[in-house]
Amino acid sequence: MKTNSTVETVLARRSIRSFVDKPLPHDELETIAICAKHAPSANNRQEWMFFVIEDRNRTAKLAAVIGEAMGRATYDMYKPQALIMVAHKKDAPFGREDDGCAMENIMLAAQSFGIGSVWINQLQGLCEIPAVRAHLTELGVPEDYEVHGMAALGYAAKEPPELERTSPVIWIGSAPSA
Repeated sequence: MKTNSTVETVLARRSIRSFVDKPLPHDELETIAICAKHAPSANNRQEWMFFVIEDRNRTAKLAAVIGEAMGRATYDMYKPQALIMVAHKKDAPFGREDDGCAMENIMLAAQSFGIGSVWINQLQGLCEIPAVRAHLTELGVPEDYEVHGMAALGYAAKEPPELERTSPVIWIGSAPSA
């Protein structure tokens, strides 16, 4: 397999679900957010907004509101050092797909700085629960936007194991080169 620094970043990224209590450099978070904005979007519509939460108390409050809505009192989103929410217009025809591209850029950019990440998807279907919507509004998410993806960020408390990748790759029309 041919490799380079980008490929190495992709192959090294793992979901991190336990973070150490160590602040993340603001300039690195800023770069991660810029990378999110450079993700592809359908017809280059860019119908999204990004919210970077560096205040762990605000993240904990959001987790508590989400946990209450899900009936999971101990829900804590893994207590990240920072959280990036990707929100898109409710009527965006490819909003989820665009959000997925942005989330991948966030996680890969984070990995390139040695910052761990995990995709938090619990807001799917919860954005219009009154307490959740009130909290999202308090954070600045417009009423006509919804959140399907959040990236919890921080330094890994421990290195996760490398897991075997079992998805098949099917070659059509030509054989892979040796």
